[in-house]
Amino acid sequence: MVTAELAFASIGAALACVFLAWTLTLVGLLVRCQDTVAEVARQEARSDHAAAGKAMADRPEGAVVKIRQDAERVTAVIDLAARPWATWLPSVPLSARATVLREPA
Repeated sequence: MVTAELAFASIGAALACVFLAWTLTLVGLLVRCQDTVAEVARQEARSDHAAAGKAMADRPEGAVVKIRQDAERVTAVIDLAARPWATWLPSVPLSARATVLREPA
């Protein structure tokens, strides 16, 4: 009796650890998206397109960066359909946005 209960508890604990690691991977991807979009917006506000291109190159695989500019500010948005670990797992939509005031020329 105790052996079967221990086996089920061990399986449950292992599944909980896998789910926690998957969630932490998603959080890590979201942090990378936030870092990327903040850097892209900052560099575009400075009109440094080369540095903005380098920042966009560091984005997570599959992420799409969109930049909107007006006279006063630059807004960068990144969207990612995250599928950490396996493509058969459900995708989780991640998005980050950064708005920066333009720097004087």
